[in-house]
Amino acid sequence: MRCNVRGSVAADPRGAALSAAHPAGAGPDATAFGWDVGGAHVKVSMADRSGAVLDVAQWACPLWQGLDHLERTVELVFERWPQARAADARHAVTMTGEMVDLFADRAEGVRAIVATLAHRLGARLRFYGGDAGWLAADACAANWRHVASANWLATARWVATGVPNAVLVDIGSTTTDIIPIVGGRVVARAATDAGRLATGELVYQGVVRTPLCGIAHRIDFGGVTVNVMNEWFATSADIYRLTGELNPLHDVHPSADQGPKTQVASSARLARMIGRDAHEADAIEWRRFAQRWRALQLREIGMNLARVAAARPGLSTAPLVGAGCGRFLVAALAREEARGYVDFGTLAGVPDSCAPWAATCAPSVAVALLALGEHHAGEQGARRVA
Repeated sequence: MRCNVRGSVAADPRGAALSAAHPAGAGPDATAFGWDVGGAHVKVSMADRSGAVLDVAQWACPLWQGLDHLERTVELVFERWPQARAADARHAVTMTGEMVDLFADRAEGVRAIVATLAHRLGARLRFYGGDAGWLAADACAANWRHVASANWLATARWVATGVPNAVLVDIGSTTTDIIPIVGGRVVARAATDAGRLATGELVYQGVVRTPLCGIAHRIDFGGVTVNVMNEWFATSADIYRLTGELNPLHDVHPSADQGPKTQVASSARLARMIGRDAHEADAIEWRRFAQRWRALQLREIGMNLARVAAARPGLSTAPLVGAGCGRFLVAALAREEARGYVDFGTLAGVPDSCAPWAATCAPSVAVALLALGEHHAGEQGARRVA
């Protein structure tokens, strides 16, 4: 298995690539590209015919600002992997970007994203539709409900092939997916975002973009419990810059005040959330304050994990499978609950150097490998018929 890794920080955090692995000169075996088109990022994985993940990358793509951002991201993918332009390149796509307020509704969002990609990626493009299977571009409009926000299902179904009883917890920049797996099957109680918000299987908590007023309305500071300002003065990225847990390569969106992404600047933004200035406390106290925010976010995610596990009593001690750039919180939850922990990157069987990026971009890896599995199954069926 090959995966040449060389990290680099994006020059333009709103439109440039984050290097998960340096572009691999993979040649003709690099036949599958898995795409996860979100509202804030596009993640793409490249795998060969054998199912080896060769390269993984992520780009910031603020889709709410216009489809031109997606167009530019496609160009960046082509720059990184020229073979992605080839007529015989296979492209497997899942998405959540249809939710952004650029579109009047989700159906329009699916149609727009599908049309944009179909124009650029060729005839071997397929969209993940869950129980509806792999759909050609012209079938997505009628089946948009199956295509919309199905990336969690792709990840969970691939995880289920390796860990038959587990809870997948994918914590990204913006959201958390909590997916129960029993007997090698995904047993989520809901399939849509609306339904999953009701069951606790979708939680709008992430480690980069979440406004702090969305984590808690009251918090302790200086021995007093104070109200939190309902203002977008700081985001969860400020917490994890101060705790030292946020990889700079995942910190690609502008800060709340468009200011620096330093610990000093993050402390100032946290201070604003409770009507203070950074000079009113020292660096140690602001780090402690960040730890309190961390504990509150972890508690919120943990409460939803408990709701999901309670619906399937057999999962009360099952291992957690961690994915996403915030999976360090999944590992923390596993420790708190004395559960086993399995990192998605390890499960994917990629080299240690590539595992963190495979885990961060788990849905793109999953759709690439699921598409390859479907392709191989079709080839074997054709041989049996022959």
